[in-house]
Amino acid sequence: MRKKRVHKKYHTQDIRYDRVDIGRFINYMMRDGEKALAEKAVYGAFEKLKKDATQDPVHIFEKAIENASPQIEVRSRRIGGANYQIPQEVRPDRKFILASRWIIAAARARRGKPIADKLAAELLDASKNEGAAIKKKQDTHRMAEANRAFAHFAR
Repeated sequence: MRKKRVHKKYHTQDIRYDRVDIGRFINYMMRDGEKALAEKAVYGAFEKLKKDATQDPVHIFEKAIENASPQIEVRSRRIGGANYQIPQEVRPDRKFILASRWIIAAARARRGKPIADKLAAELLDASKNEGAAIKKKQDTHRMAEANRAFAHFAR
């Protein structure tokens, strides 16, 4: 059976930095259509990074996304009645999505502070190759490495 055609998504830029990647990150951060809250959290995190760190917050954001982006992941595939975890390379657009999800989830999992502070701390940690988002990436790579024997099943 043929798959449905996937249409290319065109993303809008954010209002402060005119960058598509920050606009996408704000949209992933958003819950229940509350975009103003998501913008407030992300821009608040950037302000905190500007105040605390020596580098530009956009540069820290780029570095964090780059460090948290996985190179390979496992995909489940059914072959001969058994499900195999097959390691595959991650497409560039999916790398950004996964890195963003992991950073946001790690920031939300932190306790006791406002979300802007937690997001700033997680972005700073990810830019230094530390934190929960980087651990998630390493776990994904470890899983793919462990299932390398099934790589010949990849299409």
